[in-house]
Amino acid sequence: MLFTTVILAFREIRRHILRSFLTTLGIVIGVGSVITMVTLGNGATAAIQDQLSSLGSNLIQILPVKGSKAGSLQVRSGSAPPFKAADVAAMREQISGLSSVVGIASTAGTAVHNAQNWSTTISGVSNDYFYAQKWKAASGRLFSPSEEQAGKAVCVIGATIAKNLFQNEDPVGRTFRIKGISCEAIGVLDSRGQSGFGGDQDDVVLMPIKAVQRRFTGNQDIRAIMAAVDPSFDNASVRNEITGLLRERRKISPTDDDDFLVVDTKQIVDAVAGTTKILTALLGTVAAVSLIVGGIGIMNIMLVSVTERTREIGIRLAIGATGEEVLMQFLVEAVVLACFGGVIGVLLALGLSLLVSAASGLAFRFDLQVNLMSFLFSALIGVVFGYFPARRAAALNPIEALRHE
Repeated sequence: MLFTTVILAFREIRRHILRSFLTTLGIVIGVGSVITMVTLGNGATAAIQDQLSSLGSNLIQILPVKGSKAGSLQVRSGSAPPFKAADVAAMREQISGLSSVVGIASTAGTAVHNAQNWSTTISGVSNDYFYAQKWKAASGRLFSPSEEQAGKAVCVIGATIAKNLFQNEDPVGRTFRIKGISCEAIGVLDSRGQSGFGGDQDDVVLMPIKAVQRRFTGNQDIRAIMAAVDPSFDNASVRNEITGLLRERRKISPTDDDDFLVVDTKQIVDAVAGTTKILTALLGTVAAVSLIVGGIGIMNIMLVSVTERTREIGIRLAIGATGEEVLMQFLVEAVVLACFGGVIGVLLALGLSLLVSAASGLAFRFDLQVNLMSFLFSALIGVVFGYFPARRAAALNPIEALRHE
C-alpha cells in the first residue's frame, strides 16, 4: 500500500515538474545553507586551533607586566621588573608538572649576509626552548651543552630568515652579522608559518641566552619565561603554583596585583575553539530559518493541489477509498517533495563547501551527523507542513467533491 502511494506521489510530482522544483527550492536553500555554514565553520575552527597549537599545545608563558590580574588578560600599562635566572631555576626545581622551563632574553636587530639584510628578532634561549615547543631542526643541529655554557655566538634560524637572507644558499655552516656581531648558522628550524595572532613564527634568530645577554642586552635580565606542562597534570593547578611562587619571590603583598602575566596557550585554544563553535551554531540556526520558509512553500502548493484535485479526491472517496488513505497520499507527496529538496540541498552544500574550502584554504571537514540531521529535518518539515493540506483533503465530502468543477 505504501509503495503504491509513493509511486502515485512521484507520478503527481512529475506531472508538474517545474512547480515541484520551485516548491522545494526553499528546502534546497535551507538544507544547503545549514550544511555549508556548519562545514565551513568546522574548517575555520580547525584552522584556528592548528594555528594556535603551533605556538605550543601545552605551554605557559610568563611575562613581566605591571598591574596584571591573576588568571586574567587584563593589564595596566607600565613596566615591571624583569625575571632573573634564579626565578627560572626555582620554577624548575619547586613546581611539579613542568617538563621543561626556559628563560628568554630578546632584542630586535638587522641580520646581514652579503648584499642581503633582514630585520628580525634575536632571542636568547636554551635547548629546553626547542623541547618545550617540540620544534626540530629541518637541517643542521641545535645548541650543544658547551655552546650554551660558554655563550658562543652560534645561531639557529627560522625558515623565513633562511629564505630572505641566504636566498638559494644552504645557511648551515655559513656566517652572517646581526647588530654588528658575527654569528654562525648551525641549524634551520622546521617551518611553522603564521601564528594564531598573525605573527611569522619563522622570522626569528635563536642564540644561547648567555650570548644574547652578554653581546646584545648587556644585562642578566630575562624578559619572558616559557614552561611546558606535563599532559598528566592539570594546567590550572600548575598556573596557580607558578603564580604563588613568583609572588613570593618578587615579594608582592597579598593586597597588591601581580607584576607578571601568566598566559596558558591551552586556555586560549579552548576559549577560541568554544567561541567559533558558538558562532557556527548561531549561523547554522539562522540558516535553518529558511527551512521553515521552505515548509510554508510546501504547505501553500499542497493546498493549491488539493483544490485542483478536489474532483479526483471525490472519485476516490466515492469508490471506497478511506479518508486515511487520502490523507496518506497527500502526506507522502509532501514528504517526497521535502526529501527531494533535502537530497539536492545536501549535494549542493557538499559541492559549495568543497569549492569555498579550496578557494579559501580552509580544511574541508565533512560532518556526517549534520548532513543526516539536515536531511531528516527536511523530511520532518514535509510531515509537519504537509499534514494540514492532507487533512483537509481527507475531510472533503465525496458528494461535494464530485460536484466541484
